[in-house]
Amino acid sequence: MHVGMLLQMAADGMGERVALGSRTDGTTVAELAARARRAGTILADMPGERVALIDLNSEAVPIALFGAALAGKPFVPINYRLTDEQLRDLVARTAPATVITGEGVADRLGTIPGVELLERKEFLERTVDPSVAEADPYGGDPDSVAVLLYTSGTTGAPKAAVLRNRNLTSYVISTVEFAGAGEDEAAIVSVPPYHIAGISSVLSSTYSGRRVVHVETFEPHVWVDLVRAEAVTHAMVVPTMLNRILDVIAEDGGGLPSLRSLSYGGGPMPLSVIERAMALLPGAGFVNAYGLTETASTIALLGPDDHRRAHASDDPAVRTRLASVGRPLPTVEVVVRGASGTALGPGQRGEIWVRGEQVAGEYEGQGGGSDDGWFNTRDEGHLDDEGYLFVHGRLDDVIVRGGENLSPGEIETVLLAHPSVAAAAVVGIPDPEWGEKVVAAVVPAGGAEIDEDELRAFVRAALRSTRTPERIEVRADLPFNETGKLLRRVLREELAIRFG
Repeated sequence: MHVGMLLQMAADGMGERVALGSRTDGTTVAELAARARRAGTILADMPGERVALIDLNSEAVPIALFGAALAGKPFVPINYRLTDEQLRDLVARTAPATVITGEGVADRLGTIPGVELLERKEFLERTVDPSVAEADPYGGDPDSVAVLLYTSGTTGAPKAAVLRNRNLTSYVISTVEFAGAGEDEAAIVSVPPYHIAGISSVLSSTYSGRRVVHVETFEPHVWVDLVRAEAVTHAMVVPTMLNRILDVIAEDGGGLPSLRSLSYGGGPMPLSVIERAMALLPGAGFVNAYGLTETASTIALLGPDDHRRAHASDDPAVRTRLASVGRPLPTVEVVVRGASGTALGPGQRGEIWVRGEQVAGEYEGQGGGSDDGWFNTRDEGHLDDEGYLFVHGRLDDVIVRGGENLSPGEIETVLLAHPSVAAAAVVGIPDPEWGEKVVAAVVPAGGAEIDEDELRAFVRAALRSTRTPERIEVRADLPFNETGKLLRRVLREELAIRFG
């Protein structure tokens, strides 16, 4: 199936429901479908082989996503939080392309060969013009590329994860009941559009008939006020968002009476945070969703009943499941393998591998997966004796801070560019607010004096604040093994003791 068909099915079956915005004057499913069909024609006629978007959350995201699919071009949402140089480099890699830009983005990009810029306002205005012909919603190829998402690795060089139409539609059809949402249901989307959760929320909400309320950028008071004003019933957050939301609720005592389901994911969720959430939001059902960009979103779920049973249990084996990511979806296979590649038994830690129709495991220009369809998540974990999956960390050492993947190698490169630094290593250590926080260890060059604040400012100037180490330890040396490989796990444990 093709992504465009999901929207057309929704328009044919529940066209009068509100799809986007306010419950009083929002865009209906039928209107969204018509605008997406016009966007398909507009984008097909625009230059380039791809449609990129560099913008905050808005109605332009679903219209561009579906419109690109109908135009037969991959949709490429790009992280607007990158530095100007990083942003230009990534857009140049995406070329030839049409790039839909939010306010101020065109000035940051300048002129890039093979790139045509289209401002969000102009794009949206053209999609409501009835004189624009509408694209065929049923003409797409299920094997064509629907979305390209850039994801960071340990080397710091972003890779483009390839998600084909069949991967995304398989996930939606196997996990979402068509028109299954009540007409009073609404989902708030506050994760950025370049995150897989932003993509999957558009598709899942459209197919289920659930109204979507967008938050341009996350701010906890704005988020809470909007949930209350729009009677939002469903939400998805990353760990740092949840803690800040809970602070607002605890302070004003107003609760979130309309909220029925709160999903979380995108990074490690401290047990203390989820226990606090269950106490402050007793009317909400909690869902821990574990997935990756390369798997087209969720592959395992810890559902509301699992949360309640674990929270209420006196059995340590059951209670500890509150820290798990639940059981794999029925449509995917999950296995934990040892170093030799053999499957491990309950309680044994190893590499998490996954297989299923929704699993792409493919990177542009690199392929991916294996001959029999298995994809190595590069996460370490174990299964318990009832099939609950526990994730212990990333084998490739990517730091997940507030749901955003950060490359240690990228930060280390900047630290090493400082004249007073001879060696540097960066790791993530557990943090109750952000999931992980960035810390670094550096070795001075010669007899140089290192000022931590100055070094942090040096990194911030090059990479922006999210990638700046919160703490920097000056050391005589870094831990290496006999072959010269940095023992990053040893360093992480040492820095966790010092700065945790």
